Amino acid sequence: MSKTALIVIDVQQSFLHRPFWVEDDVPEFQQNISQLIEACVAKNVPIVRIFHVSSGVFALESGLVIPLDWLPPQHDVVFHKHVHNAFSDTGLDYWLRKRNITKLLITGIRTEQCCETTARIGSDMGYEVDFISDATLTFAMQHAQTGRILSAAEIKERTEVVLAGRFANIVSTKDCINAL
Repeated sequence: MSKTALIVIDVQQSFLHRPFWVEDDVPEFQQNISQLIEACVAKNVPIVRIFHVSSGVFALESGLVIPLDWLPPQHDVVFHKHVHNAFSDTGLDYWLRKRNITKLLITGIRTEQCCETTARIGSDMGYEVDFISDATLTFAMQHAQTGRILSAAEIKERTEVVLAGRFANIVSTKDCINAL
């Protein structure tokens, strides 16, 4: 069994109902994450789905805590999280360690939130982390003090800068697939 696992974070229909959702970067994200899933299936790399559960459109009762329609269906396990990282109170760490998984491939929605936080925590817990930035998705945000709007590309670049060499290797989808 592979010592690597693909972590697919919050690729769920809840986000379609958030006011910041825009489709601008979705086609590239969809292509990249789909290719990664297909490559992991072909190489017997376990696929872990993580869903965020809280209130409103993120409540299980909403019926929206399900994969986006286009997400390939293959996965080995599903965990529900209630905070920004995929480890706290989910059983993910136990599941990974029981399978001798030592390397995480991080993908999913909100590059700078749940994906980055999971990468940081995973690194601190001793996992090797590859952050597949072009297989993460985020949206423009406004700075609370200055009012400046940061584009999704700027937020991704900032995430790459703060993770690289400290918490994760920044890897493209293409390079990740080639390394499997």
